[in-house]
Amino acid sequence: MFAGNSLWYLIIQSDLMSWIVLLVLLSLSIVCWAIFFGKYMITRIKLQQVRAAYKKLYTINTLEQLDALALALQATIPGYIIAKQRAVMNSTHDWQLIAQHGEQVLDTLVSAEENYLCVLSTSAAVSPLLGLFGTVWGLVQAFIGISERQAADIVAVAPGIAQALVTTLAGLIVAIPALVMFNFLQVRALAYEQELITFINTLNLSMTRIGKE
Repeated sequence: MFAGNSLWYLIIQSDLMSWIVLLVLLSLSIVCWAIFFGKYMITRIKLQQVRAAYKKLYTINTLEQLDALALALQATIPGYIIAKQRAVMNSTHDWQLIAQHGEQVLDTLVSAEENYLCVLSTSAAVSPLLGLFGTVWGLVQAFIGISERQAADIVAVAPGIAQALVTTLAGLIVAIPALVMFNFLQVRALAYEQELITFINTLNLSMTRIGKE
């Protein structure tokens, strides 16, 4: 059905520049969807790990139990945080320094979580402009063709204009999902940051309590 669609026919009849614009937009779309699904799945796993580890912190009463928990979770984000905080605790008992180190670990993890989000926002902003560029280019070519044929009736004008507008349509098809994905992942990143803040604060309180016993 799609192969016989007039839209597909217009794409096939596009010139080289329009094809380049369409291929760039297709590449951006593939990259955006790959980033979205990848980050969505990874963030989901991280949130589950942090929430599960958060519950286990309330069962910790000794440093040995904390070390055992860090060992059991060594391949996870919570295990990484516990190991980092324990290393600082072994070198100093200044709880303010330990808390500051926890904030640095938090900043590092949040920055890593926000990687590649700029690709989505940039794609959402650039795609309509690329589509518009393709449309302007197509319109120029269409009017040049009209001038050469010296015919300006609707039958002569419509195909060229329709062909030019294909790139604008493609740009919007890429930009709208990219903007939605960017906003969605930003909200997920904020939720992840809040979970990390809660976990690190609870961990610091547990370490303080255990250290003073």
